[in-house]
This record gives sequence, C-alpha cells and structure tokens, in this order.
Amino acid sequence: MTDWVAISSFATAGGTLVLAGATFSAVRSSNRAARSAERSLLANIRPVLMPSRLDDPPVKVGFQDNHWVKLNGSRGAAEATDEAIYLTMSLRNVGSGIAVLHGWVMVPEGVAGDAPHPRLDEFRRLTRDIYVPAGDIGFWQGALREPTDPEFVSARKGIEAGELLTVYLSYGDHEGGQRTITRFAMQPLADGGYLGIVVRHWNIDRADPR
Repeated sequence: MTDWVAISSFATAGGTLVLAGATFSAVRSSNRAARSAERSLLANIRPVLMPSRLDDPPVKVGFQDNHWVKLNGSRGAAEATDEAIYLTMSLRNVGSGIAVLHGWVMVPEGVAGDAPHPRLDEFRRLTRDIYVPAGDIGFWQGALREPTDPEFVSARKGIEAGELLTVYLSYGDHEGGQRTITRFAMQPLADGGYLGIVVRHWNIDRADPR
C-alpha cells in the first residue's frame, strides 16, 4: 500500500531543501555584488599622495605666526630658528578622491625601506584641516615650537647638518575612512631646499598593497 503521507513529507522536505539552496546561492551572489559595489565606491573616493611634479606650479604656505614659504613643484623646505622649526612639502594627489591630512611624524635622518611606520598615537595632529583635491596639487606643513623638546633639538641638528629628512603623513578620504600612511624622504639640495621623494604606502583600514 502506498504511503502517501510519507511521500508527501519527502516531497515537501526536498522542495524545502531546494529552496534553501537557491536562497543561499542568491544571498552569496548578493553579498559578492554588494562587496564589489562597495570596493568600486571606495576606489572612486580614494586619495593617494605623492610629491608634486617638477613642472607643477608653486604653492605658497603660511604659518600662524605669519611665516611664509614658497614651494616650487616637487620641493620641500625645512627651516630652523631659535623659536620654531618650519616644515613644508609640495604634494600631488594622484588618487580619485579628496585627501584630508590627519597628522605627521618627522625623523631627521634616513629610514630603511622595510622599517615599519610609527604608531598612530605617535603622529602630531595638524592644527587645521588640509585638503588636497583629487588630481591636483596641495601641500603639507608642520611646525615644532618647543625649543626644549628633544624632538626640536634633534630636528634642528639634522636640518643644520643637511641630513636627509623622513616624513610620515597620515591621511584619509573626506568620509573619514581609507586611512593611509605614506613615507616621504626630503632629499637636501645644493640650493638649501629639498626634493620630495615618495617611499612607501601603508593602508590602515584595509589590506596593504603588497
């Protein structure tokens, strides 16, 4: 005698299993599409900072004490006085999103290429927001104003000795994400200025590029 109840139960279970499989596949496909769309959106607002080009126009940088510096393309400046140390560098954003600078660390010497970046809590926060438009030029500026600070003393010695300077900049997109640290080298030149050189990028909120 045919057990129609059992057959019906098996058929229902089979249909439920097929529906569950289809739902699982649809969810996975939807998640992949969402992740792909998110990556595409982030790429559209991702900043990447480099030194500006040699043929880029000059930029004029002012400090709060009315000290001014004019930078030609791809150039930097480091000036030490008894009261302050002024640091600047001309930048170009080669990414597709606005760069918002967050902080900086300056080391008055060269750093090995495989050395790690400083911890985020070691960065000096900028006293004002600095924006570098996508596909355009801008600048970074920093100042040390405590002559008794050991960092001030070592920075002044490095500048006066004509040492290579290493600068770490932290920045992100205008939404507050995609935080990045870039290491720059400032190569001293015969005319007293510096040539900006990019060394390495680190991603903070996502996998590194290497």
